[in-house]
Amino acid sequence: MFFGILGPVEARTVDGMPVPLGGRQVRALLALLLLDADRVVGTDRLIDGLYGDRPPAGATNALQSQVSRLRRVLRVAGAAPTVEAHPAGYRLGVDPEDVDVHRATRLARTGRQLRDGGAPGRAVALLGEALTLWRGEPLADVAAAPFAAAQVVRLTELRLGIGGSSTRPSRSCGRR
Repeated sequence: MFFGILGPVEARTVDGMPVPLGGRQVRALLALLLLDADRVVGTDRLIDGLYGDRPPAGATNALQSQVSRLRRVLRVAGAAPTVEAHPAGYRLGVDPEDVDVHRATRLARTGRQLRDGGAPGRAVALLGEALTLWRGEPLADVAAAPFAAAQVVRLTELRLGIGGSSTRPSRSCGRR
């Protein structure tokens, strides 16, 4: 599967078919887990990210309910990653390369290294590939979630940093 947060939250099967993800809370939970793909995300961080300063009574149970919904959605998709419970939180078992933000970050880092190492043609190709992963405003459909604002700023800066990576020498501002 391939997952995206560089635009509305999405999941696609290996053959490119979109996976219906359900409501905003499930999408927000998926986004939180995708930001730390293949790593355990703490229960407190997930609760804060989903509910902010006003968690519901029984927030841990509410989180477990959202995790169950997400598991069900991913299971219906077929060969989907698992959402694993750990003593400290939950882990989405997905290769970070299958998540647009992690792929874009890697491509941008490699592109900059190639640019700085004197391989501008390859750098431009990788930086361009990184930019093609954006499908709109990051986290567009979960922007109201408590965790989203800071991430949107971070991801927008990432995009601007990629787009601002130039392989040409800068021109003098004083020349007319």
